[in-house]
Amino acid sequence: MSASIPVDPVSRIAPHLPGRPVISQFWGDLAFLHWRVDPALVAPHLPPRVEPDVYDGSSWVGLIPFELSRSAFGPLPHVPYFGRFAETNVRLYGVGADGRRSVVFRTLEASKLLPVLTARLGLGLPYTWARMSIVRGGGTIDYASTRRWPAVGGRLPSTHVRIRPSRTPVEDDPLADFLTARWGMHVGRFGQTRFWPNEHDSWPLFSAELVELDDELLAATGFPGLASRAPDSVLYSPGVATRFARP
Repeated sequence: MSASIPVDPVSRIAPHLPGRPVISQFWGDLAFLHWRVDPALVAPHLPPRVEPDVYDGSSWVGLIPFELSRSAFGPLPHVPYFGRFAETNVRLYGVGADGRRSVVFRTLEASKLLPVLTARLGLGLPYTWARMSIVRGGGTIDYASTRRWPAVGGRLPSTHVRIRPSRTPVEDDPLADFLTARWGMHVGRFGQTRFWPNEHDSWPLFSAELVELDDELLAATGFPGLASRAPDSVLYSPGVATRFARP
């Protein structure tokens, strides 16, 4: 990235979408688990002309399970049945050649096959089909996922996360903003990189306790050994309604 290109500042307030929304969704009951990693380990997994975004000298790898619902395309009503499903993603953070910060997905595990195929073929996103569940009760949220397709090295990776959200809001936290206030994703396809802008209200964030973690997705997406140590950040959000514009 050219030193003359300024990097967009981290902001909890989304910039206005450049055009009409083409996709809208609600992301609910999100667990944000993040680990520090060397930027040199992240760089090979980013699309062309995207570099690792760094906070406090580290790049970060996120494991984020949640429920996606209220999916809609353009002005059409919400998609019934296929527009609601559990999802778990492994994501990285990048800066494009134009200075825009982004999310870069390594995998998006989802429990409905039709959205998986649509997103893989139509958008170039690394969606995979998984058997998933979200169980809420006793003050905890339990997320479980086992991939159905495709296999990695002959294995179908799984993940199990249990958190206990607190009632303590997270405010004025630069790291939390760096990890969650992301207003677009970079998607590499056919040797090119596209930026999909999105907008939503500022995240309502709360601290959370990690009760249990048994994960194979991080290793399957290029980060072996990461899940063997505790994450450096654990957050929870009840959710936001989000909208994407064309790339």
